[in-house]
Amino acid sequence: MSSSVLSDWLAQRLDRSSSQPLYRQLQRLLQSAILLKELPAGARVPSSRLLAEELGLARNTVIQVYEQLAIEGYVTSTTGRGTFVANSTPEEFTETIRVPREKDELFAELRGEEEKLSSNSGQLALSRRGARLVSEAGVSKRQLGAFMPGVPDVTHFPARVWTRLHNKYWRRLRPDLLTYAPGGGLAQLRHALADYLRTSRSVRCSPEQIIITTGIHQSVDLAVRLLSDPGDVIWTEDPCYWGLRSVLQVSGLEPRPIAVDEEGISPSLMDLAHPPKLILVTPSHQYPLGMVMSLSRRRMLLEYARKNQCWIIEDDYDSEFRYTGKPLASLQGLDGAGRVIYVGSFGKTLFPGLRVGYLVVPEELAESFATASAELYREGQLLQQAVLAEFITEGHFTSHIRKMRAMYRQRREILLDAAACRYGDTIQAVGSDAGLHLVLQLPHGSDDRRTVAAALERNIVVRALSGYYSDPSRGPGGLLLGYACVPDEEIPVAFNTLADAIDETTVRVNDRQDVPRIKAYVA
Repeated sequence: MSSSVLSDWLAQRLDRSSSQPLYRQLQRLLQSAILLKELPAGARVPSSRLLAEELGLARNTVIQVYEQLAIEGYVTSTTGRGTFVANSTPEEFTETIRVPREKDELFAELRGEEEKLSSNSGQLALSRRGARLVSEAGVSKRQLGAFMPGVPDVTHFPARVWTRLHNKYWRRLRPDLLTYAPGGGLAQLRHALADYLRTSRSVRCSPEQIIITTGIHQSVDLAVRLLSDPGDVIWTEDPCYWGLRSVLQVSGLEPRPIAVDEEGISPSLMDLAHPPKLILVTPSHQYPLGMVMSLSRRRMLLEYARKNQCWIIEDDYDSEFRYTGKPLASLQGLDGAGRVIYVGSFGKTLFPGLRVGYLVVPEELAESFATASAELYREGQLLQQAVLAEFITEGHFTSHIRKMRAMYRQRREILLDAAACRYGDTIQAVGSDAGLHLVLQLPHGSDDRRTVAAALERNIVVRALSGYYSDPSRGPGGLLLGYACVPDEEIPVAFNTLADAIDETTVRVNDRQDVPRIKAYVA
């Protein structure tokens, strides 16, 4: 490419109306020309003075671009001789590089036309487990609003108290709170948590048995990395939380779904004949259906784990939000053999963005878990942990939970009333009296994913129950409705909007005009 041809080519592509600086555009255009061998190795590029004149740019702009290209190895400069394209890639290697059929596609990004590139290019680079994780991801682009499940009402968080505590620690700035966390997390928070868990959840633990993490996902990830090897079997409830199922799949474990009944996880005789390495359960409040594991089933599971040397991971999410009676005791509190790993977080009790969770591990594993946590994740957020510890010890945490429990109970009742008003006595409340969501079971033959899409078009966010089953095609149609983050006065209107989507998709799927019969599982 001659100097005049190069200048014309560059001039056609520089967008002087773009918010991107001209030096950045020029640099990327020259890089692209070199990578595509429009400017081959050894080719002399125009002098900075000549190119600046032909493009109508300041010479310093071109000099800046040439200097950056030299730093990155695209060109070499010799005093008195000029600037030349570097020979940086062996020919036998460049022959294996996949060049786009239309070279101009590489320049589409410079014009803000990334959509012209292949939409599959990202997927082609993923591993098999990476592609599976992305294709089966259950994460939503929306994280707030009616009726997003699992999201608390963050508008009632005691921000003034939290800010006061934060400011106090900043005023007494301690260098040790601004570095990496010690293995297991801040001792102050571990002591506060141990006291709280012993009194509120009947968890038997010392502060040393508590490992601070960023949440349930990291807690489970750490446990499976230390207690299992790739290919090991783990029992999961069917249905179960899709997020943890994804964690298990990318860890190389073989999840084995076990059906649940009204007493919780219910392994068959064939299941029991083949002990797994790990068992993941939500005994105090099955997710997403909401039943409570019976005492007999708990004792059976603990004895089975003891005899077969299985590890039980107890996910105790939402345990604080029980609306009748006292909170249930943990499974870990019944464990006399040290086979239960207890996990919890503050995401729903305080706010999801806090990103603080914890594990309680048997004494003999505590040091190993603390070391591994520091080795794998290099945790920090010690200032946040210190604030949280004081928030707990001063009593603000339990006070906040009491307040939110009353609010969520009322919102649950408003939602059930709205459903009964729309569907009359065809709606039934089944399951436990706890949590931040309920499940509506749709009529037989309904496609809950289609209903979810129809609801989203109306700006209502719900989740399809079938997606929580190991085989979604066999899962019963249903919807998860989170009521915690929806103001009281918005619930009836939002439910009627959702009901329109339910009626519309039920009619279309079943080709009939009757009102759908719905069951509600209060989960």
